[in-house]
Amino acid sequence: MASNNGGPWGSGPRGGNGGNGDDRGPGNRRPGSDGPQIPEIEELMKKGQEQLRVLMGGRGGRNKGTGTGGDGGGGISRGTVGIAAIAVLGLWVFSSFYTVRPEEQSVELFLGKYSATGGPGLNFAPWPLVTAEVLPVTREQTEQIGVAGTSGPGGDGLMLTTDANIVDIEFEVVWNISNPANYLFNLRDPQQTIRAVSESAMREVIARSELAPILNRDRGLIATTVQELIQFTLDSYDAGINVVRLNLDKADPPAEVIDAFREVQAAEQTRDTLQRQADAYANQALAGARGETAKVLEEAEAYRAQVVNEADGEASRFTAVLSEYVKAPEVTRKRLYLETMEDVLGRVDKFILDTNGENSGQGVVPYLPLNELRRNSTGGSN
Repeated sequence: MASNNGGPWGSGPRGGNGGNGDDRGPGNRRPGSDGPQIPEIEELMKKGQEQLRVLMGGRGGRNKGTGTGGDGGGGISRGTVGIAAIAVLGLWVFSSFYTVRPEEQSVELFLGKYSATGGPGLNFAPWPLVTAEVLPVTREQTEQIGVAGTSGPGGDGLMLTTDANIVDIEFEVVWNISNPANYLFNLRDPQQTIRAVSESAMREVIARSELAPILNRDRGLIATTVQELIQFTLDSYDAGINVVRLNLDKADPPAEVIDAFREVQAAEQTRDTLQRQADAYANQALAGARGETAKVLEEAEAYRAQVVNEADGEASRFTAVLSEYVKAPEVTRKRLYLETMEDVLGRVDKFILDTNGENSGQGVVPYLPLNELRRNSTGGSN
């Protein structure tokens, strides 16, 4: 073993080796070295701990001999702990209180499950046990169906009617949230659900209708029926959605055949016009014929009644005369003769001249138009 000359660290030449070939002493310092010494790992760790204490609010002074804090350990002060607690409390309060606008409602979840529904104003939900979802319940939202690029894989609204015609439908569903809790928990994708239900309801109604009413008079009725069907389906899902209105924006034949369809429509309108004119003429002619028939029947009935009544009267008169004749034949014969002559002679012009008398008709002008004078006198008296 090498000798230890010149003190406990040895007295060999600078940079030389001792008896074991190493001239370093304790502390990893070389004997007689005047430059900076290399610290050990333990000292580096102590420095790091001291810097950490300073950052956490402790005192940073170190005793050179011991390397400990000047206040007996260098721990975190009470003030720092209080400030940290206040900051944490403020953060918790900030996370627990939330504001709901008048057009909104909130759904509070306790550990992920529905707890309550919050109204407008300032609400309290102790985080992290309770969280809140704020939803706009009065805002009207819109889904367009049938517009290219907005519905289904095809991106169109071609639908089949009950009379085997194709119609292109575009409509708009306006809705809002009626029950926020059902809206959140019962529907995975509310917008896609509304679109699917709306398109299905429209196809069902169109499949029960003919093309002409869809294009003309029944558009309002179809919109109302589809809206009711959509609402009924969503209510069966407990979707928490209210359908405000349905706007039927377009109901036309497909673009490829619209020109031909318009020509067909024009021809059908012309046909309907001519048919109405023919029906009007037929009704007029039929009404005239029926009136004439009724008139002839009435006249025939009147003539029949007249003839029957006259016959009944003649028969009654004959029966009355017969009964009188049986009672007094001579008187009855004379009466019948006189009545007959009165009836016959009453219809002819007659002049009676007495030729057996003294004058022998000498004072009568033979050619005097007595009949004309009589007619004139009769007409003047009237």
